[in-house]
Amino acid sequence: MKEEKKFNAASGYLFLLLGFLVATAMVFSFINEVFWLGAILIVVTFLILPGLMVVNPNESMVMVLFGAYRGTVKTNGFWWALPFYVRKKISLRARNFDSEPIKVNDKNGNPIKIGLVLVWKVDNTYKAAFDVDNYEHFVLVQSDAALRKLAGLYPYDNWEGHDDKLTLRSGGEEVNDELEREIRERLNIAGINVIEARINYIAYAEEIAGAMLRRQQATAVVAARFKIVEGAVSMVEMALEQLSEKGIIELDEEKKAAMVSNLMVVLCGDKDANPVINAGTLHQ
Repeated sequence: MKEEKKFNAASGYLFLLLGFLVATAMVFSFINEVFWLGAILIVVTFLILPGLMVVNPNESMVMVLFGAYRGTVKTNGFWWALPFYVRKKISLRARNFDSEPIKVNDKNGNPIKIGLVLVWKVDNTYKAAFDVDNYEHFVLVQSDAALRKLAGLYPYDNWEGHDDKLTLRSGGEEVNDELEREIRERLNIAGINVIEARINYIAYAEEIAGAMLRRQQATAVVAARFKIVEGAVSMVEMALEQLSEKGIIELDEEKKAAMVSNLMVVLCGDKDANPVINAGTLHQ
């Protein structure tokens, strides 16, 4: 496979001056009725002027002569080359691709919507011009394919509570790095350098979004209840130990059970407890 190479173009200012001189000489030839010289100078003029070209900063010009790749002009400026060259301008600027969210299935088969933002630029003009048909369309299609593949490798979220399991929602940089690596491998054939690729949108698809929201809420409630119960048990245990160590009151097993039941109801209840004042004895 051929690689990109530099094309040494001549100064455009020099040939512009030369073209002006030739055009002036051509006019004088016809004035002096030296038609054969004027005809030759017309041909020379049409060989010089079409060969002028401008290469702007962060742009390149791929040069092809009769089907053969001759090189790429990457130095910005005013240049000249034979007018027989076919020239293809390729931008070297960094570009953004912000994809529309696409609907795919995650690893667990749940339909989700996911989108990405890609920053890329052309590094190898030969590959971009000749190894793919349309390198800009190639970037769009392959980025979409890489995103679909990534979405199928990981679940959207982890409902089992294992913090070490990688998911699309919580994977962060690891998932983005995997996405960038996959896109870079796919776009290498087109001479594209992937500067950055990351997920910029992820959500459940509309048909299951409501159910998944209720599931998330239920999971959050269960987790909160677990913490509440765990804290309540610790507080009850501490209360019994303090009462026993300081000898404030002696409780038999039945009274301890009643006290534990009352404290757990107060500590784990959804609403504030309404105290009942006992005006009788401790045992009433």
